[in-house]
Amino acid sequence: MQAVAMAAQPVIKVAGLCGSLRKGSYNRGLLNAAVEICKDSITGMEIEYVDISPLPFLNTDLEVNGTYPPVVEAFRKKIEEADCFLFASPEYNYSITGPLKNAIDWASRPPNVWADKAAAMVSAGGGFGGGRSQYHLRQIGVFLDLHFINKPEFFLNAFQQPPKFDSDGVLTDEETKQRLRAVLLALQALALKLKGKCE
Repeated sequence: MQAVAMAAQPVIKVAGLCGSLRKGSYNRGLLNAAVEICKDSITGMEIEYVDISPLPFLNTDLEVNGTYPPVVEAFRKKIEEADCFLFASPEYNYSITGPLKNAIDWASRPPNVWADKAAAMVSAGGGFGGGRSQYHLRQIGVFLDLHFINKPEFFLNAFQQPPKFDSDGVLTDEETKQRLRAVLLALQALALKLKGKCE
C-alpha cells in the first residue's frame, strides 16, 4: 500500500532561475547542485534550469496584439508549466540583479504566469551572502502572488574558509549541500500543499 501511495505522488516540476549570467557563477553552482540533489535523494521533484540570458530588455513596444517575442513566449511557457520556482541570485547594490528583475517582469506581463505558486530563494556571495537581495525578491513576490517558503533561509558566504566551491563553480561542501536539500524539501512540501488546494 505504501509503495502505491508513493507512486501516486505527483512529480513537482521546478523552474530554476539564476540571477547571474557569469560563467562559473556560484549561484549557478547552487542551482546545479540542487538539480543533482533532486536526482539523487528527493523523490517526486525535478528541477529544470531556465536560461534568462536570451531575454530582451522589457519593452512593451515588443508586445503586438497580446503576443510577445518568440524568446519571451518560450520563457513564459516554461514558467507557466512549472509547479514552483527556485531562485538563485547574487546581491547587486542591496537588491536582485538586473537580468533576474527583467525576467520576472516579462513573466508578470498579462497574464501573470507566476501567480499562486510556491517559490524558494538561495543566494551566494560575499558579506551577508546575498541576503539583502532576498528581502527585495520577497517584496516583488507579494505583488506577483508568489508564495515563498519562510524557513529554512539560505544565505552563503562563498568566500569564507573552508572553500564551498571548486574552481569551476561546482558546490563541493557537504554541509552546504544538506542545507540546500532542506530548502528543496520545504519547497516541495509547500508546492504540494498549494497544488492540492488548486485541484
